[in-house]
Order: sequence, then structure tokens, then C-alpha cells
Amino acid sequence: MAIFFYDSYAVLAYLDDHPRYGFYFEENDGFLTKLNLMEIYYRMFEGHGSHAASRVITAFSKYQKDFDINEVKGSMRLRFRLKKRGLNISYADALGYHLALKAGIRFLTGDPAFEKLERVEFVP
Repeated sequence: MAIFFYDSYAVLAYLDDHPRYGFYFEENDGFLTKLNLMEIYYRMFEGHGSHAASRVITAFSKYQKDFDINEVKGSMRLRFRLKKRGLNISYADALGYHLALKAGIRFLTGDPAFEKLERVEFVP
């Protein structure tokens, strides 16, 4: 069993029954942050209403990992370096990618901005 950082993109793809994502959630483990839960809640609320959104983030909250001020600083330095390379990623994604790198695990996403980065499990 492998452990991944679950980017919001990956969670939403899994919830949308994307056939390539089931393996990562059903046969492996991972974590995400409250910021990811916020993104997931919003997208689910927007498309399916508050009841569905609440059910989803309650189910996925078991994967939640907290972060501290040092991880905030490290993730924003990483975001800055990536932006200088032409990759404009969100604050939440920078934090998740930073946490994945720090933990020595792969960042699971289908976001094209991450396709060529190290330690990324890119699933289109």
C-alpha cells in the first residue's frame, strides 16, 4: 500500500468516477489539508448542493493532516520558485505539494501544471 497526497483535483476526479483514480483511494492511502476540504466542499456545493457537499467532506476529513507556520513559509517559497518557472499554482496546491515533498510521498493530481514535476503521480 502506497501513501499519496490527495490533491483536490484527484478527490473530485475520484468522486466523479474517473476510472483511473479508484485504485489510489481504494487500494492505497493518503492525506490532504483543510484547504483541500474547502475546495472540495465548494465544488460539491456548486454542483450538488450543501447536503452532498457536507457528506463528502465528512467522509474525506479522515485524511486531513494539519500544518504549521513553517510549512506555510516553505510552501510559499516553493510557490515562488515554481512561479519563476512559469507555473502559477494555487496556495492550496503549493502547500499540498510542499507537504508531499516533505513527507517523501507522491502528489496525486491530474492538474497539468504538475505533470513534469518531481514526485508527482500525474493521472490525466
